[in-house]
Amino acid sequence: MMAEAREKALLLNSKIEEWMLLDRNETTRAEVHKLVTDGNASELEKRFLQRIAFGTAGLRAKMAAGFTMMNDVVVIQTAQGLSSYLLKVLPEVKQKGVVVGFDGRHNSNRWGHFTAAAMLRKDIPVHLFADVVPTPYVAFAVKHLNACCGVVVTASHNPKDDNGYKVYWNRGAQIVPPLDEAISEHIIANCQLDDASWDISKVLSHPLRMDPTADIDKAYFAELSSYVHYKEQNSTTDIQMVYTALHGVGWRCVQMAVELFGFKPCIPVKEQADPDPDFPTVPFPNPEEGKSALSLAMKTAEENNVQLVIANDPDADRMCFAEKNASSGEWKIFNGNEIGTLLCWWCWHCFKLKNPEETGQSVYTLSSTVSSKICRTIAETEGFNFVETLTGFKWMGNKAIDLEEQGKTILFSFEEAIGFMVGNLNYDKDGISALGMLYELAAYLHREGKQLHEQLGIIFEKYGHHISLNSYYFCHDKETILKIFERMRSFDGEPSTYPKEFGGVKVKYVRDLTAGYDNEQPDNNPILPVSSASQMITLTFDNNVVMTIRTSGTEPKIKYYSEIQGKGLSEEEAKDVLTNLVHAVVEELLQPEINQLIPKSE
Repeated sequence: MMAEAREKALLLNSKIEEWMLLDRNETTRAEVHKLVTDGNASELEKRFLQRIAFGTAGLRAKMAAGFTMMNDVVVIQTAQGLSSYLLKVLPEVKQKGVVVGFDGRHNSNRWGHFTAAAMLRKDIPVHLFADVVPTPYVAFAVKHLNACCGVVVTASHNPKDDNGYKVYWNRGAQIVPPLDEAISEHIIANCQLDDASWDISKVLSHPLRMDPTADIDKAYFAELSSYVHYKEQNSTTDIQMVYTALHGVGWRCVQMAVELFGFKPCIPVKEQADPDPDFPTVPFPNPEEGKSALSLAMKTAEENNVQLVIANDPDADRMCFAEKNASSGEWKIFNGNEIGTLLCWWCWHCFKLKNPEETGQSVYTLSSTVSSKICRTIAETEGFNFVETLTGFKWMGNKAIDLEEQGKTILFSFEEAIGFMVGNLNYDKDGISALGMLYELAAYLHREGKQLHEQLGIIFEKYGHHISLNSYYFCHDKETILKIFERMRSFDGEPSTYPKEFGGVKVKYVRDLTAGYDNEQPDNNPILPVSSASQMITLTFDNNVVMTIRTSGTEPKIKYYSEIQGKGLSEEEAKDVLTNLVHAVVEELLQPEINQLIPKSE
């Protein structure tokens, strides 16, 4: 044991020395120096004995010194590795170039410029946005400019101390395996930094650097205009919304979108309209947090006698909304499945408006496996198609492209985590276009004397109640998370013995996409891809409830998703059945008190 400890200490010292030779940022150097002076071995081990994993979500972590954190060294190394891989597999990158954007977080601008500099040193043209932009702009720019790659420096809705590095490939969708592993190998092989690696002084004046802002503004909204169906009516409809960017980057583009759809200007939450990396008015800059994130927007709406609030997350790739009931005066914050239900119905309505003779045979909707299956139900009823994918728009975006290459039409794609992809404007979630579509739907209903919550009820009456109950727990201990999931896999004390019953309700099928097991299939092999890198177990019950428990790919969370397709049940009956079963599963499998899990804030 003593020999192991000495070996570990020697490795740690060598890694710290390596870092100090690489790093030229005085802030992070001082941070390391203090940790060493304080003798904080556990923190030093956490930061230096491993390396942040470059995966299909790119990079995302706390901004701090160390190889497991987000900082100058890690970003420069990543950019150097990415440029090396691009030149190897897509040599046309020297003609087509790459797109680089950044959000309003601390260091995002700087890391966007480091990325551009690494590309320019290899004579790769760079379309570097001059100012902060929504993440959907970068995805769209890769498609529009036919670039080989896109990078956006953002941590989306994460806490203020985090940042991230998201990568799109040449088709305009996020990277998927095995691209991430291949890029990661090139990052490791290109870790050395020199004077040139740190020089960003000539990025803006470099002859191969272009600012695509004006071009993308024009092209994005020209393409979005094809999704506007009632512009003339919108201009005269007596409806208005309050908008919050949650201290992010969405406000400028949202104003243009609102104008494009024919609406009068919306009312911004002034305190949250401009980018602010400290997010001073919200504990978490995540619209999914509900009232804690939207309280200021609802207050602004009350002050202006407005019944609709729409929010983007800080990088504007996600969208949610709240509506004040005209009769009761109560506010309802819609969850991602409810918004997906409304937008799926609306996209089909608009498609038929433009294509009355089309049957829907070549039309497709997509959603992830943890999202409501309402799109499938609507598709089966109306005669178009539905495809289920793994969690994440990296899967939906690439699948949408595959379908389009087969001559199919993409109608709508969504994930319950308030991510929506309207048509094929983008091959990733897009909170700007989704906002425009939702606002036009609200106006359409307003002209008919209805609100969004009423339309949701009408849809469920026609297609059946699809009621979801989703939440999560924070868990910062990886060993605890592993223990929880391994217990699910050996529930009877033996390997591969999964739970069979909860509260008198039998488990019909178990699908484990971590271990590669699905007893709904004849050979017990899942249809969806298997990955041991993340935890995901789905239970299908014999009362039409499906529940998935999984780990987050970007945050220290254990998430659960559940839905009941309430055939023959009233809405209240379906809710009761779902609530009771979910409670039983959570208490038995997650054991929140025993495992000291921290619940989602309300």
